Amino acid sequence: MLGGTILLVDDEKEITQLLEIYLKNEGFTLLTANDGLQALELLKTHHVDLIILDVMMPRMDGIQACMKIREDQQMPIIMLSAKGQEIDKITGLSIGADDYVVKPFSPLEMLARVKSQLRRYRQLNGLPAKNENEIVIDELVINIATHKVLVDQVEVRLTPREFAILHVLARNRGIVLSMEQIYEAVWNEQFYESNNTVMVHIRKIREKIEKDPSSPEYIKTVWGIGYTIE
Repeated sequence: MLGGTILLVDDEKEITQLLEIYLKNEGFTLLTANDGLQALELLKTHHVDLIILDVMMPRMDGIQACMKIREDQQMPIIMLSAKGQEIDKITGLSIGADDYVVKPFSPLEMLARVKSQLRRYRQLNGLPAKNENEIVIDELVINIATHKVLVDQVEVRLTPREFAILHVLARNRGIVLSMEQIYEAVWNEQFYESNNTVMVHIRKIREKIEKDPSSPEYIKTVWGIGYTIE
């Protein structure tokens, strides 16, 4: 499996639900946004390997969003539109999109295009195309498929919540995530300011994966902001 994180930006719930089934069945992690502004916010806190971007959306459409994304990011972008005229395709490709798919479309065709774009991008950038189920950070190995964690080749047993927190931090390596962002990503519910649940779980994770939990090598605290894996 290629694996990776796909950001799907579309305000049509039916399309989002349909593609979610096919993409997740192929081992992809899926993030969703209803418009360009929401997509840009997600890109600030998440690593994304490929974007599927609808053209017609409220607040910020796909054309504007694509131009904004291309100011500093180079992951593949597949434009999605009900407009099939040649000029529409030319416009999409000229502003930085890598592919253009017209609605209605076959989910299997979209899946094939996603895989093709990811392979091409990884080959051109020298990125690995295998072992996509593993995140390796020095001597820390996180296997997303099996939910196993190894430190110095020794398995460390984490609870499902602990694993989910570690996974969120690892897939956003280099990005500082607040306790609120971590909590809402893992628990899928609103965070309350007095809630110290994340702090307690971070302490337990450090006790299991760090040689010296008081001076962690992996999960760093950024005081006043949150946590990060560098």
